[in-house]
Amino acid sequence: MYRNLIRIIIACFGVLIGSFLNVCIYRLPKHEDIVLTPSHCMNCGKRLKWFELIPVLSFLVQGGKCRGCKTKLSVQYPIIELLNGLLYLLVVSIYGMTVQSLIYCLLASVLIVISVIDFRTYEIPVGCNIFILILGIVQVGFDLPHISKYVIGFFAVSLVLFMIWLISKGRAIGGGDVKLLAASGLLLGWQNVILAFVLGCILGAIIHLLRMKIQGEGRTLAFGPYLSMGVFIAALFGDKLVSLYLGYLGF
Repeated sequence: MYRNLIRIIIACFGVLIGSFLNVCIYRLPKHEDIVLTPSHCMNCGKRLKWFELIPVLSFLVQGGKCRGCKTKLSVQYPIIELLNGLLYLLVVSIYGMTVQSLIYCLLASVLIVISVIDFRTYEIPVGCNIFILILGIVQVGFDLPHISKYVIGFFAVSLVLFMIWLISKGRAIGGGDVKLLAASGLLLGWQNVILAFVLGCILGAIIHLLRMKIQGEGRTLAFGPYLSMGVFIAALFGDKLVSLYLGYLGF
């Protein structure tokens, strides 16, 4: 009973944070303030009241429309809120009520923001990568005896990609992707960030090929969402996956 109550609280907290993520997703590409500017309808500009800001519930009660201008709201709002809540539950179910869980919950949230914004604009906000870098610094602070693996992780993938970025003049890979893997490397360590990159490449290849086949998408893809999936998987399951792989090789 107690554990179920904790899970409900964590899920609700994740959904609440998910509401803020929607604000970030909409405003960051427009370089708008995400803290002080009151929430408002994107169509009519009407300032939203507190009861219009209840995650998921307000969307359902209002029929997915603005109370003022009746404009249909994007289903993105409840999806992002619920997704963030579910990811928080997943993280805590694996790491328990620990500092590691807090770090990875925050990581999950910023990766959602990166994924949606990059998917739409082909750009990763610098602030998001800085946030992951800060999480990495905190991670290192709690694991100082193993600082070398995090420092190596910062350069392990990003340095190679930076060279590719320089040689191709940004045509082969985006600068935001390079920074994402540098910051993630500091957070995950060198083994897991390599795993994250490999997973991102595999997921990107499979999913984008399917999108090209089914939806007629072009060859250009936003790499951020796939790298984000790889980073999140590596954060939660990286150590086990690396151990299984090394065991398979006989190490």
